[in-house]
Amino acid sequence: MTDLVQGFKNAFRQHPAGVAIVAAESADGRFGLTVSSVASVSVDPVALVFSVTKSSGSAGQILSADTFVVHLLGEGQADVADAFARSGEPRFTPEQHWGTLPTGEPVLVDAPVALRSRALDTLTVGQSQLIVAEVLGVYDGPEAGPLMYRDRRYFTLADTAAVARS
Repeated sequence: MTDLVQGFKNAFRQHPAGVAIVAAESADGRFGLTVSSVASVSVDPVALVFSVTKSSGSAGQILSADTFVVHLLGEGQADVADAFARSGEPRFTPEQHWGTLPTGEPVLVDAPVALRSRALDTLTVGQSQLIVAEVLGVYDGPEAGPLMYRDRRYFTLADTAAVARS
């Protein structure tokens, strides 16, 4: 039998997940991070869930904001996802196509979907925080296939279709 922790990590490295950027505006500026744990929770109230591994830095700023935007990323957005996944990388640049919602939150204009949200509840699990968020508004962007993450790499449905045909 595989070591429990290593087996768990290996299992989820092989499990594909959608990629999102969560972004917020605070008194200290704009903050954001890449997550691959977004899931729908409820339609009454309309709610989603995601997790962060610590409640400091960008995650702490997002959790302290009144509202934030969860951007479901599309194919062609691996570079922006990577920038928000690594410390010290340029974020909220003009090349990444950021704008501002009428309510003040940062919005990635090219994201297929942006979900303006506010935290309803948080649950601490080990060193992670699970955030349950009420969706306050849905903003559709350009249509695109989803950006996904598996085994520490980004890929698209077109990538999997090419592999299936070969």
